[in-house]
Amino acid sequence: MTCNMPIVQSLLENDLYKFTMWQALLHSHPSAQAEYSFVCRNATVFPLAELKQEVEAELDHLCTLSFKQDELDYLSSLRFMKSDFVDFLTVFRFQRRFIEVRAEGEHLRIRAKGPLVHVMGFEIFVLYIVNELYFRRLDQQGVLDVARQRLQAKIDLLKASEASLSGDAATGFMMFDFGLRRRFSGAWQAEVVKRLAEAVPALFRGTSNVLLAKELGLTPIGTMAHEYLQAYQSFGFRLRDFQKAALEGWVQEYRGDLGTALTDVVGMDAFLNDFDLYFAKLFDGLRHDSGDPVEWGEKAIAHYKKLRIDPSTKRLVFSDGLTVPRAIELYRHFRGRIQTSYGIGTDLSNDTPHKALNIVMKITACNGQPVAKLSDSPGKTLCEDETYLAYLRQVFKRQA
Repeated sequence: MTCNMPIVQSLLENDLYKFTMWQALLHSHPSAQAEYSFVCRNATVFPLAELKQEVEAELDHLCTLSFKQDELDYLSSLRFMKSDFVDFLTVFRFQRRFIEVRAEGEHLRIRAKGPLVHVMGFEIFVLYIVNELYFRRLDQQGVLDVARQRLQAKIDLLKASEASLSGDAATGFMMFDFGLRRRFSGAWQAEVVKRLAEAVPALFRGTSNVLLAKELGLTPIGTMAHEYLQAYQSFGFRLRDFQKAALEGWVQEYRGDLGTALTDVVGMDAFLNDFDLYFAKLFDGLRHDSGDPVEWGEKAIAHYKKLRIDPSTKRLVFSDGLTVPRAIELYRHFRGRIQTSYGIGTDLSNDTPHKALNIVMKITACNGQPVAKLSDSPGKTLCEDETYLAYLRQVFKRQA
């Protein structure tokens, strides 16, 4: 891909969980209104505000795209995608009036506001647009040479460990690419995924990038993200019950498919209070995205045992800032007690001499009221209304 080509080439190049949440929310809350805000959490080499005009141009292009027939056919081939949702996508286009870009001093501000089922899809595109524009401006000399060396080191480690990591679907090591949103570039992510699929097919099992999954014949991976559960804070349920309502909505939509629940919207302890025998039996497992992964996994195992469910029949998916060595460590820690999988993002798609951006675009309001998450990791909580955040902490007995 050359630098003068638009970054987004296909609306299918999105994370799978965007499509699965999109379908569920289109069916359950089609008239909801929402706001999403872009935030950069770390220092940058140059002010991101300098990218404003380029980001504007990329979003203009994004809003001209529609789904191609072969892309719709691919989505239709996934058993959990329903025909009416695919029909909706045949006519869907992003609306430029729903997203605003501005410079505020050195900071880049991006806000999407409008119908939830129209603005929720912007997130991943915005993130990889900003990422690629940013890294294009940095020194390119030798960057991919170093990145390829680092990728080869990961492959060598996986191959050297393969005998001790192998097993069946219940006991073997499984890793996935979760690197779309913070990738160095589209071309580099495609190269990484293809190399891993060719070099260690028994260990590397898929990608969240739906377009790459389609093109490379891999399994697309993903279920739900924070925005799905956060939106339920605004849907008229008692706040204390929003997680149970969201999980029930997921069960009714997917009837046994896509059974991995995200646990850290208000913290693992509060999640487990809601994750009773009913949900523990209906969901295949849990996804970790903040806090200490070993502590989190031990809590999950203890919870299943308390409910008299054999933990070895359930799966834990780890996805928080993983590296390949850390994933192997976690696998060895939990092996034989519970099934595990590992979604690795930035360490695969953006392990270069340049420091990766820590950027997010999160839902901050829905149906005219604030929504938030109370992360188990410091710095991951995002809310623009401190009064609401304090109320959420009080309801779920979380310390500031």
